[in-house]
Amino acid sequence: MDQLAKRIAPDSVLRFRIDGMHCASCVRRVEQAMLGVAGVSSASADSVAGRAEAEFEGPAPEGVATRLADAIAALGFQVRDETLEIGIDGMHCASCVRRVEIAVAAVPGVRAAVASLIGNRVTVTLAARPGEHSAEAAIDAAIRSAGKTPRLLAALAAEGPTPERAEQTRLRRDLMLAACLTVPLVLLAMLGPMSRSGGSRPAALLSLLLSTAVLAGPGRRFVVGGARTLWQRAPDMDALVLLGTGAAWLFSTVGTVRMLLRPTLVAPLYFEATAVIVTLILVGRLLEAHARGRTGDAIRGLLELQPRTAQVEREGGLVELPVALIEAGWLVRIRPGERLPVDGMVVAGRSHVDQSMLTGEPLPVLRQPGDCVVGGTLNGQGSLTVRAAEVGDRSVLAGIVRMVETAQSAKLPIQALLDRVTQWFVPAIMAAATLTFAGWMLAGAGVATALVFAVSVLIIACPCAMGLATPVSLVVGTGRAASAGVLFRRPVVLQRLASARLVAFDKTGTLTLGRPTLTGVTLRPGADEAEVLGLAASLEALSEHPLGLALVAAARTRGIALRPVEGFEALSGLGVVGRVEGRRVAVGSARLMIRQGLDPMPFEADAARMARQGGSPLLVAVDDEVLALLAVADAPRPGAADAVRALRARGVAVAMLTGDDRRTASALAATLGIDTVRAELLPTEKPAELRALGRGTGALVFVGDGVNDAPALAEADVGIAFGGGTGIAIETASVVLMSNDPAAVLTAIVLARAVMRNIRQNLLWAFGYNVLLIPVAAGALYPATGLVLSPMLAAGAMALSSVAVLSNALRLRRTRIS
Repeated sequence: MDQLAKRIAPDSVLRFRIDGMHCASCVRRVEQAMLGVAGVSSASADSVAGRAEAEFEGPAPEGVATRLADAIAALGFQVRDETLEIGIDGMHCASCVRRVEIAVAAVPGVRAAVASLIGNRVTVTLAARPGEHSAEAAIDAAIRSAGKTPRLLAALAAEGPTPERAEQTRLRRDLMLAACLTVPLVLLAMLGPMSRSGGSRPAALLSLLLSTAVLAGPGRRFVVGGARTLWQRAPDMDALVLLGTGAAWLFSTVGTVRMLLRPTLVAPLYFEATAVIVTLILVGRLLEAHARGRTGDAIRGLLELQPRTAQVEREGGLVELPVALIEAGWLVRIRPGERLPVDGMVVAGRSHVDQSMLTGEPLPVLRQPGDCVVGGTLNGQGSLTVRAAEVGDRSVLAGIVRMVETAQSAKLPIQALLDRVTQWFVPAIMAAATLTFAGWMLAGAGVATALVFAVSVLIIACPCAMGLATPVSLVVGTGRAASAGVLFRRPVVLQRLASARLVAFDKTGTLTLGRPTLTGVTLRPGADEAEVLGLAASLEALSEHPLGLALVAAARTRGIALRPVEGFEALSGLGVVGRVEGRRVAVGSARLMIRQGLDPMPFEADAARMARQGGSPLLVAVDDEVLALLAVADAPRPGAADAVRALRARGVAVAMLTGDDRRTASALAATLGIDTVRAELLPTEKPAELRALGRGTGALVFVGDGVNDAPALAEADVGIAFGGGTGIAIETASVVLMSNDPAAVLTAIVLARAVMRNIRQNLLWAFGYNVLLIPVAAGALYPATGLVLSPMLAAGAMALSSVAVLSNALRLRRTRIS
């Protein structure tokens, strides 16, 4: 599980937090701006999470973070900087200050670094988070390279409202102001002396002032943003709002001026429509901001599991310190009922620890000296002293958060098509509005009627719902998966896993506990059991295979001393060979014996009997003679049979691919209810068998946990590894299950199907909404029914469309996974 902490994005990645992205057009503009910066090989942005990511062929060039941040800011979006303050020992002069500033400024992601002799500190502004190492670790290394010692590292912006809350506050303030200005306008239009067919000049002037105040105040975000995108020839939804409200305001202003110049003239005015449109869109934005905030609940929930302070043993006493200041090797005291602040090893105490937030398993596990613990888990009734091993961004919890954020910020293949559509969608809507206006003018409807229809088209077609359809489901779905102990590396995995119809499992450590024990020994006449077991265990002590470790445990239990080994070699899928005290020893399968030129037949009958009983037979050869047959049994995981039945009930076939003896594998398969078994496979043979099994069954899914599973995990369309497995398996897999429970495979499939179903629903709504309502807004029903979809109704419908998409996505948080 500690391998998860090391799984961080490469040095060639920079991540930014961005405010102001609202739709697919915003995303496209940010991505294009980032791709325009020299050295960037690929870029992706996510309007829901407010993140963007730039990737480079090699390490990020010096200063590129600033150039990227400036390119994004030039579009009118705000790059959210983070400020760190670091105390420094060893600065004595201006030269020291300059060296520190230069060293820190060279760290990828640093926008600015200002050092000061007063207080001996450097203030660092981060525009982006570098990948492979945390920002804190990279800055720490830079300061040390300058010959100075950092002594404090803390985020200044840790307290206070989150950017999401701040945006909601701004929207709420703007909405209240807009409403206060709009209500009198509507009353003037409906009840006062001003109407469509005529009205007083003072009422017209007052309406002009009120609508102008709405546009210049609460609506300024649309005016400025829309004007900027029009100037840059990359219009987005703000441009549509600006054109719609601006056209109505300008038309009404011209009418007011004409009324003032010609007292007998009566002109139709639409000032109230301008203000109501802005107010309704602000309502939609506020509802959308609230919903967006809820999409990140899973990430925030994980982050809140990390305590802010901890009790550290320093100079014989306990000191309360911020967790950010704890270093590896320090002793941390955890009191009963507290959450563990760091990853590490228990050195004193004994207690049960609730790891459900990590593994999903409800029962607490006993932790005592020598056991590893993970930060964020909950201590029981005992007291523990833990030696910190991984802290900060290197902890398992931080690794989980990064993995979830990476999955949320990337894109599904279907989004590439959506991006191409939205690239032309806004210009197409502007063209449609122009044609609508021209068509009604040619039809003789008059400027006022033509303007109403054209403005309605502009307002109703804002592509917010289209841009939110996929990313918001992805963010909520991956967050729900993380809370269930399922970590998706890349979002494309969700799309593949949803189509899976066959899952192939490895056997040892996946369907079984991975803790085999020696259950039987059959010797050649004259052979000594202790001698044979000692030689075999000495050789297997250098192996990491669970079957070999069972022999080592058996030897130690019987008090048999292990001996030095020379020339050790592990033959993948066969066994191990080497020299023990000058004697040639081989431990493994019958195929290994045959390869060594030895005859395994004398033990064939006993091996068949052991296999039928569920044991794995291992032959031991010493000095070119097969001396013993050892039976090693590995019990099935609790719930493995239930997991197989549940998968089959969901229409997913189950197979087993293993390098174990065919008879042993068949016995376990019969116990678990698995019909398809491929046994005695070398690791290099598993990918071909997987492909053969997967023909016509949708995506290829393989579940494993060992080094020998890496080729199959890499070959599979979806490789699933247990979080407790080996590092190489976790690194190769595209899905990591924090619990070592086969039932979590079903959880992953259920969630993947739910996310993809939710995305299809959102896309159907987003496209259906535009397909149906744009013609209505353009007046398609007007000749026959007299129905006019006014700009105000269009604004309300547009806002509700985005809220509908977000609300549908939030239903994923309640997805049943059983």
